[in-house]
Amino acid sequence: MNRENSPLSGRDLVAALCVVLIWGTNFIAMKFGLRELTPFQLGAGRYLFAVLPLLLFVRPPKLAWKWILLYGCTQGVGQFGLLFLSLKVGMSASLASVILQTQVFFTAFLGFTLLGERASRPLQIGLILAALGLACFGMNYLAPGHSQVTTPAGFALCLAAAAMWAASNIVVRRAQQSTPQFEVVPFMVWSSLVPILPFIGLSLAFDAPATRWQWTHVSFTALASLAYLGWMATILGYAMWTGLLKRHAVNRVAPFSLGVPVVGISSGMLVLGDVIGAWQWGGIAFIVAALLSVMFGARWAAALRR
Repeated sequence: MNRENSPLSGRDLVAALCVVLIWGTNFIAMKFGLRELTPFQLGAGRYLFAVLPLLLFVRPPKLAWKWILLYGCTQGVGQFGLLFLSLKVGMSASLASVILQTQVFFTAFLGFTLLGERASRPLQIGLILAALGLACFGMNYLAPGHSQVTTPAGFALCLAAAAMWAASNIVVRRAQQSTPQFEVVPFMVWSSLVPILPFIGLSLAFDAPATRWQWTHVSFTALASLAYLGWMATILGYAMWTGLLKRHAVNRVAPFSLGVPVVGISSGMLVLGDVIGAWQWGGIAFIVAALLSVMFGARWAAALRR
């Protein structure tokens, strides 16, 4: 059967929903971890938990090590370092799950400038809608009596994290182009080694001395957060998502990612009591509309022409 039209089996549907649930709630784990750990300590711990079980069983990938280093720096230190800082200085788990999705549009922009890719009409519309969404988030800080849950610094850092995610996507594309037998799992496992030492170094350089060695007395909650981020969100989540992409066409799997901000918003409001203002709801609506345009715009346009 053509992968383009093959329906997801019951097992694959459960796997897709599990990934959405894991990735949507991993922002809650980040917030719990940051109650006791600094952003740099959380980054080091996340990747320590991610590599320790698999490094013993997964062989190094057969590709140039520059791609492993670049991916570890952009996705690990860049994306998650900035995201953890954002959540610490003033970004809610709910809104972070939405704003990070702008990586789709940062990736498109980098694709135009670095890879010479063209922008389809649905992507152009999506970029406009995403810009309107970001404008709404910005207006929230100008409106009188705006929501105090987030800060401009938290918002800017979260956007920067999305941009670094996009940069890591470009690294993966270039790595795939240069490596005929590109293997995702070895690449992910060994690139996860890269951020550990930089995060430890950043912690030693910038964290207050009193917080540097608090690993010995962190609570079970903090350890559970690290385990969830390392084992569930990183290893299990990416393994299931990669398996789905191997068995089905991208356009059958990608729409499930729209469920991540839905779970992120719901869990943030229910577990952490996140409050979302009117301008922020407007920004969420525009970002979701932008993602819908990118994922389904071409299909909807073709259906209208029939």
